Amino acid sequence: MKQPVRLSVNGQAREGTAEPRMSLADFLREELDLTGTHVGCEHGVCGACTVLLDGDPVRSCLLLAVQAEGREVTTVEGLAGEGGELHPIQQAFMDKHALQCGFCTPGILLTAHAFLREHPSPGEDLVREMLAGNLCRCTGYHFIVEAIVAASVNSASRGASREPDRGH
Repeated sequence: MKQPVRLSVNGQAREGTAEPRMSLADFLREELDLTGTHVGCEHGVCGACTVLLDGDPVRSCLLLAVQAEGREVTTVEGLAGEGGELHPIQQAFMDKHALQCGFCTPGILLTAHAFLREHPSPGEDLVREMLAGNLCRCTGYHFIVEAIVAASVNSASRGASREPDRGH
């Protein structure tokens, strides 16, 4: 039996209905039409479905939609500014050619965004360690690492990394 799920997604109050077993990833994609969250392995291994839950990266394929009731979810769609300007981490990925097929990219972007809040000036080794939880079959990670380091340098030169717009 479906039940209502009310949460804040990318700074806006959203509501839908979900079976008790529906994953947060499926809820975001099917009920809220936020298809930037990709579903890969459905076992929490690949990281493609990563979103931020109350600011922390989580595997949305492992969470039930009902567990997100009343909480704040940020998806890749929430990184860009209201006017469509790219978030610094998105811009760095574009500038450094850090994507190919793009399937893993949303999860990596959100993981990196949260990581840079905790580690504003990481070295390449620390970035590679952080990326261990996100699988990419196309790039070999080199340009992804460069992009995350570049985003941290660009954020430091501006004083702080910009938080995703919350629709306020």
